[in-house]
Amino acid sequence: MDTEPLMTSGDSRTERDSMGEMQVPVDAYYGASTMRAVLNFPISDLRFPRAFLRALGLIKLAGARVNRDLGLLSPEVAGAIEGAAREVADGAFDSHFAVDVFQSGSGTSTNMNANEVIGRRATELLNSETRIHPNDDVNLGQSSNDVIPAAIRIAALLLIEEELRPALIELGQALEDKAQDFWDVIKTARTHLQDATPIRLGQEFRGYAGQVERGLRRLDHAREELSELPLGGTAAGTGINAHPEFGVRISAALTELTGMPLRETDNHFQAQSNIDALVEASGVLRTIAISLMKIADDVRWMGSGPRAGLGELTLPEVQPGSSIMPGKVNPVIAESLLQVCAQVIGNDAAISVAGQGSHFELNMMLPVAAHNLLQSIELLAAGSRNFRQRCILGLEATQRGPELVDAGLGMATALAPHIGYDAAAAIAKEAASTGETVRQVAERRTKLAPDELDRVLDPVSMVQPGLEGTWRMPGGG
Repeated sequence: MDTEPLMTSGDSRTERDSMGEMQVPVDAYYGASTMRAVLNFPISDLRFPRAFLRALGLIKLAGARVNRDLGLLSPEVAGAIEGAAREVADGAFDSHFAVDVFQSGSGTSTNMNANEVIGRRATELLNSETRIHPNDDVNLGQSSNDVIPAAIRIAALLLIEEELRPALIELGQALEDKAQDFWDVIKTARTHLQDATPIRLGQEFRGYAGQVERGLRRLDHAREELSELPLGGTAAGTGINAHPEFGVRISAALTELTGMPLRETDNHFQAQSNIDALVEASGVLRTIAISLMKIADDVRWMGSGPRAGLGELTLPEVQPGSSIMPGKVNPVIAESLLQVCAQVIGNDAAISVAGQGSHFELNMMLPVAAHNLLQSIELLAAGSRNFRQRCILGLEATQRGPELVDAGLGMATALAPHIGYDAAAAIAKEAASTGETVRQVAERRTKLAPDELDRVLDPVSMVQPGLEGTWRMPGGG
């Protein structure tokens, strides 16, 4: 705690840190260290997002509570810090977090930004001549090197739980509902973009729902890894200047505050010297993005046309598609999701590079990893919600898919168990060259009776597992 008053003059006031005096805007809650960072890093307009600042505020709140219980802070000072930190967590001081994302690789500038804002606000709440010190009081038992990676993890966990998980669950359910709606629609499957055997449109959508469901499973593993906190390790993992019980106690306090199953790491040296857990979580987000790209692209292609494309789906018409072609409507919602996924994949590349910035006892690309990871979670959540609401829920099947089934060359697959692969291939090739259907050629080229052809070439029998036929290779193979 510090009893020396602050000096003010005009539109600025004089603040001091270990390097000396700095002029700070008079209405700013941050101090000299933050002001130096603002001047040192005029790189971009990117700032840490709300989710990160929420997590940072919660860490400072929990830290004050733990240090009070350990007898290291008076109840009055700890209470003032808790109150100020709660306000930071709730967003009351977001405009006072002024440091660029592209800053010190440890995020020290943003940790000090939080310490100074909370310290100044806590001093106001304490309503006495005693000044709450940003380092000695707010940062007690902490270091930027364990606070910033912990804040990234907590912010990511909260965003996953509150935004991404619900969005994916709802999208998966909408896809499963469409699978039921489209179950009786039989169309031609495509492999290598070429005609394959018949498939239910509902089976395709069940596949999409399965991708989302497995994405949620992968997300569970990422959440487990992110739940391990480095708090208590301070500068290099040794725990210097922190009470031996600080790590376990602050993890428990944060579990209570967030509702997330957080725990102190059992190996502080690995937890602080790298961002492997963030790299893994980003890889899961990339995988989910690639799954969503496949779904959005398939929907876009099946809705292409409406006359010169596949035209198997009718997509909701949400806006005019062209400034020059009247009546044109484009699959813009799917295209929006595709761009979201592209950004997430790009973010993952940046996080992978950041992960390689782990040298000795610290990763020195924490801020950029935080920005990209949290942005990816938010984008996937928003993109998934929008895709479900404005595209998937309004999808309708056309008659185009069923109409093309008989013309599909993949129908010849059902003939192979009866007449052999080579004979069936010859029929498919002849049908392709003459423009006839597989059935029309088979009527000429095989001895199968019309009723038998009806049974063998029934599309319904071809969309489920099964093998029947009388043909066998010579020699009983």
